[in-house]
Amino acid sequence: MALLKILRSSQITLPVELRQRFNLAEGDYLDAQAVTGGILLKPVSLVERKKAWDEVLAVMKEVHATHPDLNLAPEKEEEWIAKQVKAHRKTKKSKAHA
Repeated sequence: MALLKILRSSQITLPVELRQRFNLAEGDYLDAQAVTGGILLKPVSLVERKKAWDEVLAVMKEVHATHPDLNLAPEKEEEWIAKQVKAHRKTKKSKAHA
């Protein structure tokens, strides 16, 4: 358990062990939520809009290249891609926390 102190301007410092474990650096964002019995802090990744669209387009090209017979309606294709992206992020996140 880490003991944190609220400093001037309501700032807190996370112990180095937690920053290293969750790969946090200066300027990173944390989502703060009130939960039963306390406050939950979760790391959040913010992505530039252009970079996000570039990644989506790259995934779509890969989908069409590897699954030319998929032939889904645009809405279904978006759902399928969203599932693939979510699965990829989940494996990426689990590797970061290992």
